[in-house]
Amino acid sequence: MNIGLYFGSFNPIHTGHLIIANHIIENTDLDKIWFVVSPHNPLKPASTLLNEYNRLHLVELAIKDNPKFRASNIEFTLPRPSFTIDTLTYLQEKFPHERFSVIMGSDSYQNLPRWKNYEQLLKQYQIIVYQRPQYPVAEKLSEHTLVLEAPLIEISSTFIRQQIKSEKSIQYLVPGAVIEYIKENRYYL
Repeated sequence: MNIGLYFGSFNPIHTGHLIIANHIIENTDLDKIWFVVSPHNPLKPASTLLNEYNRLHLVELAIKDNPKFRASNIEFTLPRPSFTIDTLTYLQEKFPHERFSVIMGSDSYQNLPRWKNYEQLLKQYQIIVYQRPQYPVAEKLSEHTLVLEAPLIEISSTFIRQQIKSEKSIQYLVPGAVIEYIKENRYYL
């Protein structure tokens, strides 16, 4: 089985994430996409992050009706900060018969040379890149790179958190089940 790994804080997951994942699953040879919830991105302030188990639950609520999607907590038990290559090495050992690909935006792809063991990542795994405005992929870093034009919506988790804090609606920005759970638990206030 070919599994695409879509890494992110998902703080919270939103419609933009889901549109990208759906476009990728429909336009590649991937069988499934795992939303890998990162416990903590060292580039983001921890104070703005909802607990990783709560974010995982929000992802589960958002994707529950799509059998091709799965929420993954694989990085919760790995040493922190978790590096993509270490997560992939662990997954390859745990699931030796699966083939893994990494999904990322073109902004992250441009920063790939700064990642830990990025050469190994490029050599051993397919990288599926979705184009982001202002971050064109001028050249592929490896023959295992697939660049897609995916429909993008200018939504950010930061904007959603600001809306919640200002007591404004987030309807249509996140799935309904996610909105309800955020309201019930008073997340991001």
